[in-house]
Amino acid sequence: MNVGKQSLAMCAALLLASNAVNAADKPPTMEEMWKIIEAQQVQLDAMKKSLEASQASTVAVDSEEGHAQSLTNAELKELEHKTDALTEVVETMRTALVIPEEKELKSSYGLGPAASKVYQVDQGLSIGGYGEVNFQTFVDDKGPDDKNNADMERLVLYVGYKFTDSIIFNSEIEFEHSSTAKGGSVSVELATLDFLLDPMLNVRAGMVLLPMGFINQIHEPPFFFGNNRPEVERAIIPSTWREIGVGLFGEIVPDLSYTMYAVSGLKGSNFSSDGIRGGRQKGSKAINEDMAFVGRLDYAPAALPGVTFGTSAYLGNSGQDEFDVDVFTQLYEAHVEWKYRGLEFRTLGSWGHVSNAGVLSAEKGETIGSSNYGVYTEIGYDVLPLILPGTTQYLAPFFRYEKLDTIATTADGYMDDLSKEQDIFQVGFNYKPIPQVVIKADYRNRQTKAGTKPDEFNIGFGFIF
Repeated sequence: MNVGKQSLAMCAALLLASNAVNAADKPPTMEEMWKIIEAQQVQLDAMKKSLEASQASTVAVDSEEGHAQSLTNAELKELEHKTDALTEVVETMRTALVIPEEKELKSSYGLGPAASKVYQVDQGLSIGGYGEVNFQTFVDDKGPDDKNNADMERLVLYVGYKFTDSIIFNSEIEFEHSSTAKGGSVSVELATLDFLLDPMLNVRAGMVLLPMGFINQIHEPPFFFGNNRPEVERAIIPSTWREIGVGLFGEIVPDLSYTMYAVSGLKGSNFSSDGIRGGRQKGSKAINEDMAFVGRLDYAPAALPGVTFGTSAYLGNSGQDEFDVDVFTQLYEAHVEWKYRGLEFRTLGSWGHVSNAGVLSAEKGETIGSSNYGVYTEIGYDVLPLILPGTTQYLAPFFRYEKLDTIATTADGYMDDLSKEQDIFQVGFNYKPIPQVVIKADYRNRQTKAGTKPDEFNIGFGFIF
């Protein structure tokens, strides 16, 4: 019958389309996926029309005609089955375009693994995130402001969308300290459009993370030691540092990558004795009278697996037309990372300079450093494979030493603040039952030229997805 022949033809087309999809992990492009769906939708509509027409028809009943009616009913049931199967396939493919299946988490274009999820999906929507919870206990010599505390430090959602293979939106939305009622905040920390043109040359625009140091771009909790990010990458390199900007990124050669942006400059009137951190404008109605340039190079030689050398620089005026003089701000850093089997080693040094710091100091009524510096070294080793060979879990004791000073030098006539020069010693461990979840404990000792701050014991956990 015509219905039977039509259903067989449609079934064959469905089989060929399904085989085409299953032959590889994904079609070459999103456009091809949509063409498959559209073709199957046409087949589905035709089958539904045939089914409706057949169900509406009647056949005269006699002994021979009754036999014919029985065959027609069987064919109708088969057609219904094939229609349902095709409907399910089409809906599954549509869903896959919107909510793709989970891919392996890995870092892309300098961002953390969870932030990089959108680059791993075949097409459509990507959702990821991370969170961290910390408990802090002051051990002794507590001051009036040193209270033991528990904090939902941050909960972050990454939402991205892959419009095409070359046009990608990525974003990071942070909920900090649980509630805005107690000093917390809700902030956009990343919102970019990437135009992936060539491995050597790609464009990024929007709210960008400044490519400086280890933490500012990759700040997800499983990927740094301790419950607190290194103080050098908070006070000297003011992580998380983000501004509105546009720039280029890519690989000059396979072992050498670069990132460079033009961004809104810092706001010098918000600098303080604690450094330039308060000058971040965070893309919130940012004054853009003065812009800045930031650039980074990373070299990971193939001859030295696991070793990365890198450097970055920030240059820009921070006056924003609020002063009669320039407030030219410079910040430089260099870093080395070595990962070998269970060993993880990092070292970073940073130095900055602020011109006309005396003018700023007079305006603020406090000493603002003409220069600042920070350096830290940390080392950890995954000992669990030594105890449980073949384990996929991770347990790494670590040690970190930091030295920093936000007022390394002062403008003439201004006094140094000895409490800003710090030596920090930190020991602890990171335990990961699975790569996406980490449990941390550490002990931190902070010493300044003005006296020792109370020791801290910190315990917490973090996760990515």
